[in-house]
Amino acid sequence: MRVRKLAFVTLTVAAALTLTACQDDETDTAKGAPTAPAASTAAPAASAGSTAAPSAAASGSPAKGGTASTAAPAGSAGAGKAAKCRTEDLTITAADRTITGDAENTVVVELKNRSGKDCTISGYAGVDLQTSAGALSAQRSGEPVVTSVLKAGKSTYFGIGYPANTSGGSGVRITGLVVTPPDETHPVTLAWPGSGSLPVTDGSGSPVKIGPMGSAGQGE
Repeated sequence: MRVRKLAFVTLTVAAALTLTACQDDETDTAKGAPTAPAASTAAPAASAGSTAAPSAAASGSPAKGGTASTAAPAGSAGAGKAAKCRTEDLTITAADRTITGDAENTVVVELKNRSGKDCTISGYAGVDLQTSAGALSAQRSGEPVVTSVLKAGKSTYFGIGYPANTSGGSGVRITGLVVTPPDETHPVTLAWPGSGSLPVTDGSGSPVKIGPMGSAGQGE
């Protein structure tokens, strides 16, 4: 009877140890099990074949709250054409350029741009000779007109042709020259540099002819 009790106690102790060992093993296994990774919240990088939407800066679209740029592209026209030459822009002088043997005498008028900026000039100036018989307006020669840009500090020229007084008489005395630049109403009065008189005519037309801007040169 004593032997059977001892055997039962032994079996009971063994069972208890086995149960404890199983519990410990399960606990250790639970402690050593890897924790599941947290879900990534970062957006995946775009693949090589995908097309990313352009940023506001790259596309030229304004960022939220901003405005699109309206700057004109480089090289676009912004300066505009040069303004017409006005009387106050010009230094106007006249010089005798008669060449011996020519059929008529010549005075060349120089218009120099003193404005410091380019301006355009074309056409015929208004020219009046002041004479002892009154004002005598010059007639246009009919040469074609060319519009040109007169650079700052540069000059353009036109000629005045008139007949020499070979009559032997006093003729019509010339006392001054009045020049009005093209497209202007403000004249400039100059001393007359040419021959002192014109031959008396029958009054049919003016004997004085002028060319357009650029029709004469410095040496003419």
